[in-house]
Amino acid sequence: LLIETVFDTLNAKAALFAVNQVFESRAIKLPVMVSGTITDASGRTLTGQTSEAFLISMSHFPLFSIGLNCALGAADMHPYLKTLAKKASFLISAHPNAGLPNEFGEYDETPEKMVDQIEFFLKDDLINIIGGCCGTTPDHIKAIAELASKYSPRNQF
Repeated sequence: LLIETVFDTLNAKAALFAVNQVFESRAIKLPVMVSGTITDASGRTLTGQTSEAFLISMSHFPLFSIGLNCALGAADMHPYLKTLAKKASFLISAHPNAGLPNEFGEYDETPEKMVDQIEFFLKDDLINIIGGCCGTTPDHIKAIAELASKYSPRNQF
């Protein structure tokens, strides 16, 4: 399960509580991923948390992974993933946008440009799971998958 585009950890905690109730009532267990959203260059969620505070707020649950998605392109997401990768005991995921929206709300970043930026996540050993969010197309995902196949997942946890 992926609880994503989290900008308020109270909502994420409520979702995790509900997930846990379903797991218990059905006697099942599935991997759970949580992905937060850093909203702008301040490096904070909409409710004001840093990526480190987001991680700490989510660490009570046995997550499969924690990560970031949406709101930022790959280049802008890099420093916040670096913080998560240094501190997290979970796998790290990243699902960046294809850049930022233009004045028409469209995303102009090509698959080639996006993979050039994502390659730094892989070279810096920051992530275990990679995908795309707003503006990504099947061509973006194909290019990302081809790039990721050349690297090993993060191993620092």
